[in-house]
Amino acid sequence: MAEAAEVAKAADAADGSIDAFIERWSKAGGSERANYQLFLTELCALLGLPTPDPASRDNRDNAYVFERRVVMREPDGSPRDRYIDLYRRGAFVLEAKQSGKALDTSGWDSAMVAAHKQADQYVRALPADEGRPPFIVVVDVGRNIELYAEFSRSGGNYTAFPDPKHFRIRLADLRRPDIRERLSTLWLDPMRLDPSRESARVTRQIADQLAALAKSLEAGGHGAEDVASFLMRALFTMFAEDVGLLPERGFTQLLERLHGKPANFAPMLESLWQSMNTGGFSPILEDKVLRFNGGLFADSRAIALDRDQLELLLKASRADWRYVEPAIFGTLLERALDPRERHKLGAHYTPRAYVERLVLPTIVEPLRAEWGEVQVAALAYEKQGKRKDAIEEVRRFHRQLCELRVLDPACGSGNFLYVTLEHLKRLEGEVLNLLHDLGESQGLLDLQGITVGPNQFLGLEINPRAARIAELVLWIGYLQWHFRTHGSINPPEPVLRDLKNIENRDALIAVGGTRVLTGDDGKPLTRWDGLSYKPSPITGEPVPDEACQVEQLCYLAPAKAAWPAADYIVGNPPFIGAATMRRALGDGYVDAVRGTWKAVPDSADFVMYWWHIAGEAVRSGAARRFGFITTNSLRQTFNRRVVQAQLEAKPPLSLAFAIPDHPWVDAADGAAVRIAMTVGAAGEGEGSLLSVRDECETDGDERNVTLVESRGSLHADLRIGANLSASAPMLANSRIANRGVQILASGFIVSPEEAERLDPLKQLSVPYRNGKDITDRPRGVMALDPYPMSEVELRTRAPDVFQWLLTRAKPERDLNPRATYRDNWWLFGENQPLMRDSIRQLERFIVTAITARHRMFQFLPSEVMPDQALLVVASDDALVHGVLSSRVHVAWALAAGGRLGVGNDPRYNKTRCFDTFPFPAPTPAQADAIRQLAEQIDAHRKRQQAAHPGLALTGLYNVLEKLRSGEALGAKDKALHEQGLVSVLRTLHDELDRAVFAAYGWADLADALVGLPGATTPLPDKPDTQAAAEEELLARLVALNAARAAEEAQGQVRWLRPAYQHPGSAAPGPQAAIDTPEDASPEPAAAVGTAGTVGNLAAAAKAAWPKTMRDQIAAVLASLHPAPLAAAAVAATFKRSPMASVQAVLDALEDLGRVQQDAGLYRRTD
Repeated sequence: MAEAAEVAKAADAADGSIDAFIERWSKAGGSERANYQLFLTELCALLGLPTPDPASRDNRDNAYVFERRVVMREPDGSPRDRYIDLYRRGAFVLEAKQSGKALDTSGWDSAMVAAHKQADQYVRALPADEGRPPFIVVVDVGRNIELYAEFSRSGGNYTAFPDPKHFRIRLADLRRPDIRERLSTLWLDPMRLDPSRESARVTRQIADQLAALAKSLEAGGHGAEDVASFLMRALFTMFAEDVGLLPERGFTQLLERLHGKPANFAPMLESLWQSMNTGGFSPILEDKVLRFNGGLFADSRAIALDRDQLELLLKASRADWRYVEPAIFGTLLERALDPRERHKLGAHYTPRAYVERLVLPTIVEPLRAEWGEVQVAALAYEKQGKRKDAIEEVRRFHRQLCELRVLDPACGSGNFLYVTLEHLKRLEGEVLNLLHDLGESQGLLDLQGITVGPNQFLGLEINPRAARIAELVLWIGYLQWHFRTHGSINPPEPVLRDLKNIENRDALIAVGGTRVLTGDDGKPLTRWDGLSYKPSPITGEPVPDEACQVEQLCYLAPAKAAWPAADYIVGNPPFIGAATMRRALGDGYVDAVRGTWKAVPDSADFVMYWWHIAGEAVRSGAARRFGFITTNSLRQTFNRRVVQAQLEAKPPLSLAFAIPDHPWVDAADGAAVRIAMTVGAAGEGEGSLLSVRDECETDGDERNVTLVESRGSLHADLRIGANLSASAPMLANSRIANRGVQILASGFIVSPEEAERLDPLKQLSVPYRNGKDITDRPRGVMALDPYPMSEVELRTRAPDVFQWLLTRAKPERDLNPRATYRDNWWLFGENQPLMRDSIRQLERFIVTAITARHRMFQFLPSEVMPDQALLVVASDDALVHGVLSSRVHVAWALAAGGRLGVGNDPRYNKTRCFDTFPFPAPTPAQADAIRQLAEQIDAHRKRQQAAHPGLALTGLYNVLEKLRSGEALGAKDKALHEQGLVSVLRTLHDELDRAVFAAYGWADLADALVGLPGATTPLPDKPDTQAAAEEELLARLVALNAARAAEEAQGQVRWLRPAYQHPGSAAPGPQAAIDTPEDASPEPAAAVGTAGTVGNLAAAAKAAWPKTMRDQIAAVLASLHPAPLAAAAVAATFKRSPMASVQAVLDALEDLGRVQQDAGLYRRTD
């Protein structure tokens, strides 16, 4: 009695402490900084938890501290110290606020979202060797605690824990023992809160029991398919009972009543299933049951069980089916129901965390990024007093979420589809929470049936049993989330629907039929079935069981299989190597697939057919993204070709995410294998490369994997590269690069003799050069150029030229479909007035052939008319010529440009290769050295061509490339070498490259690259060291581009030709080498050209203010990259300076943590 009294007394004391804590903090006011540490310290004391340690100067010692310092990078690359409010290594990052806003309003919700985003940024700034904590905690001091979890700890999104309905803990909730236990576990053993751990144990136990029952039934003479169908109905009945779709314990009590009289089992169960199929009163349960339908109970046949078998079913029924983990249940159920697979039940299964590692970047992260934009838009509307517009913005996103389609074209038992369903249900919960805070009725949405559901998840699966299991898994998962979100409210009837969303068919080919192949004796030819194994008598390892044979088939009229329309594609196609495809699949099938999908090389693995089809779907716009598991041989040549083809196609695909090498558990046999993950997205862009830093065994099926992320342009071999596509055009390079004229009639081209006769005063005839004249050697032709004369002027002033063009050019122009070309037949088709104006005051200018095997630049005299196949750089400065001719610029041009022509020659695109290129800032001595070498190279080539009329520049540079690669020269090459003095040219180019590297301050890269092949033309198979050095070069150039763009946003422009581009700017000053990206800092004003202000040129480029709120948000964010701006400066970048609208957007972005304001300047936080 005394002991009980002491326990009661202690409980009363604890309750009193809790009440006192709640009362004390419910009245708290003041600022976050004044209160949050005290609040958290007292919370730890209340829960009996250790309090934070004093902070150390060495972060390695700061495992549990307030104000933990992290270093974050600003958009311009500069470091900035930030501080985590409370950090516990391996447990959580905590961000505290004292909002002062009314709970459960949209303004309060926005403040919590901003705090969550800030905490997420801190997580990503933690050192890689510390790993990512499983939790983010957001605290509104004295009022509310929010929990967000990411148990894979691999860089995914932190989502509301345990779900969007229960992740918020009010102060009064601390009276609940389960809440206190949750917080204590969060502090002391956070991974124990991972629900998949307990659900995995329950799921394995249930699968074992079902397997034992299936084995017993098959031993009694029942067919495997009949047993599987019966058990799938039985297990769903058990699940329905535990989640409340059937009367509480109704089915279990039925089994208990029948335990002594098993003869009644089958007819009574059939009666129950018939009632579940139609709905209404069930005599067996003596209660009303819902209508399930959906095809599962249309066949209500039950198998008679004996007493022992009934006991096995009763054991399974007594398990708590609410905690079944659908992500692994499908795999285990498939093994349990397949006699050939049952021995693998104890083997490993694919862990949920591994599946999430692909699902998140493929589907969830893009949707969450869009959801972030919607949140900003809704808040901006609210700030403008447009609540209806805010609600509509959120509802529109919700409708989109409920209408999108996800396809797994090799879905197996549906684990990828289920994990995606769960994450979309979590996201939907957040959307509905915001609608609630905005005053919208969540119940109305539910009544209208607008919700994320199984109908959105599509699958293709060749195994009929696996396809049926996948449907069941989706429904179980969906119903679990329904009750988790809505409590005891039943879903609308019918509970199940026959959606036909999982198709049992081949994913690659559709055939008109099959024919059995026979031998000369007329007997069917057979092969190994590709599924059955037996232990090796020597090693004990599984080897194909050749006794298990199937007939070989010929596939008639094979055609490409059509995939269902989907927004996202994700999955884990079969792991079959190219060399084993015939053995596993049969000659007939392999021949049909390879003959149908000829774009995929025969040497590629089986999975690459899925990769190719999904890539085509995304590139065409039919799908947004795809993500696949492949073997890690994806990087090898035979598979890489499939990836490379998609990356180089028009329009291109880009890799948004990749893990080149990752542990995996093969669902087919539980074997540990190594895989790669890749995510493809349309267009060009940078991606995330995750590399395994460390991995270790656990007591479960997965290995703990520590991943390190880097971002950039991902190549087909899954290496990271600089993201040139994100580079901004430089004002410094503007207006001086233009294409040449486009003649559009051969009659304008004349020989020198014809020009002399037609235009003896040389007023209308000019030397003419096209791309071949530059890459090969000049043809010496002239062009008749009457621009800008009118037809009457030309006829009056130059009748000979007029008649020549009338009889030779006009007939060709008359056939042109474009009226302006026909009407202005005496002028070039495109006269390029901007190009003409840019070179008008120069004695020479620079050109390069737009499409050429080797990237070369040369000077042409101002009297030459350049053709459209040439890019004209309107500068007579040999410094510009030298930088453009250097390895630095050529590497940029080859990476940024495209390919064209039969020879797949590099193409020099003005907007991508020239406009974005950041020129160096050399000292006067460095500039003089570059000028001298550029002049020598240009003069050398022209001199040798003049001495040897047959010498072509492409041939000359082909020999130079062979010299650099060490390739032996043939007789023709030796002749070119002597005529062109190619070794002299090589020396000049090497010296120029070193001089330009020095001007950038990158002598380390000169040592790594100068003299190597690939300086003027693509080098397909370059050594790893060279590839790494070139990637570093491109990364530095991208960083320099960003730094220059930031300068230009502040009005400082390094004009290449200031007198033409920006008249009146200052004279050139001393030059300075730029800093490397590691310690990049603002550069001196002077560069190749002259610094000045943006002036009227930038004003001319103002954009219109977008009409939709989402577009306005994107435009404002874009204006803040890479440099921070004041609100007025942001508004000034748009026509009519929409200050009020811009300020509303900035306020919303700031409230949600997307931007920060410092001294009136707004900077992005991403």
